[in-house]
Amino acid sequence: MVIDETGTPVGQMETARAITLAQSKGLDLVEVAPQARPPVCKILDYNAYLFQQEKKERKAKANQKKVELKGVRLTFRIGPNDRETRKRTALEFLEEGHKVLLEMRLSGRENALADHGRKVMENFVTELGDKVVVEQPLGRMGNRFTMIIGKKK
Repeated sequence: MVIDETGTPVGQMETARAITLAQSKGLDLVEVAPQARPPVCKILDYNAYLFQQEKKERKAKANQKKVELKGVRLTFRIGPNDRETRKRTALEFLEEGHKVLLEMRLSGRENALADHGRKVMENFVTELGDKVVVEQPLGRMGNRFTMIIGKKK
């Protein structure tokens, strides 16, 4: 199936005939839907077509919101006021549309009491309530616990 430069269907024809028709108009024959039966080809200026496609992609990319990963660091012996401050900060990041990396570094004796650190992290997430969803579960890498949370949709 061949479509001319104005968008009107010309009909079905052999490839060679379609190419000569396009060349007679000083344009190119571009296959726009190869999966269709019969394949759909369009007579157009290929460079202009590529430019339009790139322009569309740039516009789509500009309209996408970039999601950043913001960090909130908790401590093994975090106090109630610090906990509230960290919760407020995490919720602000989530409201801005970012994901939040919760991190806790363990040092010295804290490594032997890692279960307490795990509980502190889990309690922090439950205190944030049903506004958040865990995107990466709590994991331990060396001497630190990490978890990624996002805003519930």
